[in-house]
Amino acid sequence: MNLTDYAALIHPAIAIAFVFPIIGMVVNFAWQTRQRRLQSVGEGKSKIPSVVGKEHVKLGKWLTSAVVGVCLLGLAYPTFDKAIENQAFTKQPGEMVFLILMFAATIASLVFLYRAQTRLWRAIFAFLSSLGVLVIGFQDIILRREGFGWIFRRDYEWQYSHFYYGITVTLLMIFSLAIVQEIYQDRSNRWRYAHIILNCFALLLFIGQGMTGTRDLLEIPLSWQETHLYKCDFTNKTCP
Repeated sequence: MNLTDYAALIHPAIAIAFVFPIIGMVVNFAWQTRQRRLQSVGEGKSKIPSVVGKEHVKLGKWLTSAVVGVCLLGLAYPTFDKAIENQAFTKQPGEMVFLILMFAATIASLVFLYRAQTRLWRAIFAFLSSLGVLVIGFQDIILRREGFGWIFRRDYEWQYSHFYYGITVTLLMIFSLAIVQEIYQDRSNRWRYAHIILNCFALLLFIGQGMTGTRDLLEIPLSWQETHLYKCDFTNKTCP
């Protein structure tokens, strides 16, 4: 393995070492929070401490940052790896400046989303954060780049795509962060139920991320193997 191959492992390594443990803790606190609320309504008192709700919110915010961060890392590696390979910084400087600004704007929008106090500003910064992730992910379409995009999306098999799972779960995490205050202010619990349903779906996507990410690590060759592997006949599963 050379430096390029090690760089490719940063995204999955951070996901395994940091993101998935946080997911487990968030799910645990979410379950306890739900059980405490149901017990308080039914029995009037619960043995589960009230701090679980605060811990769930705090770790949920950490999870959003971790998911968005690891998503941007996953998008940044192929973007800049292929840019260097194709000398895009000298041949297409405008395109590269645009992409760098999009990464910076997405991160800045997420930071402002954490600080936003009103519903309007939370909606604006949640939209801008989500838009940044989408623009970077679909950069070849946005920039009308000819040929294959630098980011492999597995469009022909989107229902099993690590990219599409990751983008969807990232948008769900941004949405969850944006509606935290609405959940506590809404007495009808509509925002709470929406939060529960969407994050149950997100949990399934996280499981799918683990499976599709493992598959992709098996499929992606080391840098010195690429020229040999791409000569293979993938339909007949034969190589010269």
